[in-house]
Amino acid sequence: MSERKPYTTDLSDERWALIEPVITAWKAAHPSVSGHQGKYQMREIVNALLYQSRTGCQWSLLPHDLPPRSAVMYYYTAWRKDGTDQAIHDLLRFQVREKQGRLADPSLVVLDTQSVRAAVGVPATTTGRDAAKKVPGRKRGLATDVLGLVIAVVVAAASIHDNAIGNALLDRAVAATAPGSVRTALVDQGFKNTVVAHGATHGIAVKIVERNPAEAGFVPQPKRWVVEQTYGTMSLHRRLVRDYEHDPASSESRVYWAMTDAMTRRLTGTSTPTWRSV
Repeated sequence: MSERKPYTTDLSDERWALIEPVITAWKAAHPSVSGHQGKYQMREIVNALLYQSRTGCQWSLLPHDLPPRSAVMYYYTAWRKDGTDQAIHDLLRFQVREKQGRLADPSLVVLDTQSVRAAVGVPATTTGRDAAKKVPGRKRGLATDVLGLVIAVVVAAASIHDNAIGNALLDRAVAATAPGSVRTALVDQGFKNTVVAHGATHGIAVKIVERNPAEAGFVPQPKRWVVEQTYGTMSLHRRLVRDYEHDPASSESRVYWAMTDAMTRRLTGTSTPTWRSV
């Protein structure tokens, strides 16, 4: 491929070096039947995914100097289905935590949900209406650590109650961490005793952080506020501002890629472009 002008979303050499070993190992484990090594560089495939994540463009509107949609979609789907996207994300999460002098897995997680509108064309069977927030679409659930790093993500119809999302998040947080590492979970008042009871089955003490009724407006709650910060970071990625994905699993994958972008920048000391610079 001839050299092209860079996009601000492109991986630097340092950021690519953090991802490349996993991609190279995946490529070696998935050789073409014909022995063909592939026409497009894996770095360019990832660049295309990050470009789409930040700009929110449709598959058919990927720039002509990036790999075509067929190639990018092939790898995006393959990595989503076999968990490579999460493997890359989790490896980076371990590195960020260790760089901050913490153990690879957290002892405390923070759970929260966010309802977002679904785009036209998203199957009605996978969407619903959040009765409390009056938002039609999907509900995103996150479990983060105290650094705001994602430990688990669940995407479902917005009509699904926070309790069901919370239970699923606890299950996935346990699966994504070393046995017994997560001991405490903080949740807001949208979660009920069902989540507390479910956490107990995993040996996790779920604590409902109640808001002070005397406080007006948005008041950050100690430790629990970090999940709100993570949602803010994700909003820089236009592909996540609205849910465009037909499959909720693809919506979850978008979260992993957005956080992968953020963590590679965090590990290399690279600033994240603002809305106006992309």
